Amino acid sequence: MDFLGFLITQCLNALSQAALLFFLGVGLTLIFGIMRIVNFAHGAFFMLGAYVGYSAVQVSGSFWGALLVAPLVVGGVGAAFELGILRRLYGRDGSAFLMVTFGLTLVMGEAIRLIWGVAALNVPLPESLSGIVFILDEPFPIYRLFLAGAGVVVALAIWQFLERTRLGLLIRATSQNAEMVHALGTDVRLVRSAVFGIGCGLAGIGGVFAAPLVTASLGMAPNAVIDTFVIVIIGGMGSFLGSAIAAVLVGFVQVFGTYYFPDLALALMYLLMLLVLVVRPGGLLGKEA
Repeated sequence: MDFLGFLITQCLNALSQAALLFFLGVGLTLIFGIMRIVNFAHGAFFMLGAYVGYSAVQVSGSFWGALLVAPLVVGGVGAAFELGILRRLYGRDGSAFLMVTFGLTLVMGEAIRLIWGVAALNVPLPESLSGIVFILDEPFPIYRLFLAGAGVVVALAIWQFLERTRLGLLIRATSQNAEMVHALGTDVRLVRSAVFGIGCGLAGIGGVFAAPLVTASLGMAPNAVIDTFVIVIIGGMGSFLGSAIAAVLVGFVQVFGTYYFPDLALALMYLLMLLVLVVRPGGLLGKEA
């Protein structure tokens, strides 16, 4: 095996894994940055995206259609949850949000079980993404290349959205001083609903991207929520750039750790988090307490 070819393919593997992690982490980062809510149900929204994507593919026959439909549906569910339940809890202790979002995780898991059943569901890829390419004579899945590129495109799109659109300006302003934004005539409640919906929609599109690799299954939520919190803690609560950097770091640790130290891969991820917190208790780009 050519070492350079192996190294390049493993790095691409890590970047594709980082893209999936980024979709999870950035959504939770946006929600916390604006609302100061730790959304324990984020993994459930990721799982819901995978199942909605499966149904969209079955109905339309198009994986590309699923990438459009799933985040809209999941984002809509998230916004409805914020409007109907979370909005009533603002001003209360943070433990209330933890309990309510944990309860939502259980409800969504049961609803998915009743609608789609308990069997894992495979989401087929379009023919254009189902083959392999050779990189220095090393085979590599086209879909993972697509994932890595999609992660970069979505990251740039979110950055431009936050920096150059009116809603992005309102989101950044609300994260800094919600009272002042409200005093200037903006309904902060609508901004919060939009942010919660966008964050859940990003988790949903991550679920669609992940489904062809791991299948849509009821075990997606707990695994996803662990990775999500690790990324957000490493990057810093509320930091968009921090979540992107953390996703890349964790992606490389997971891929290379699984290859070289398969029995310690999970421990290495937690070790990375511990080392970051020792040096930067607030995360890489988070605010110090």
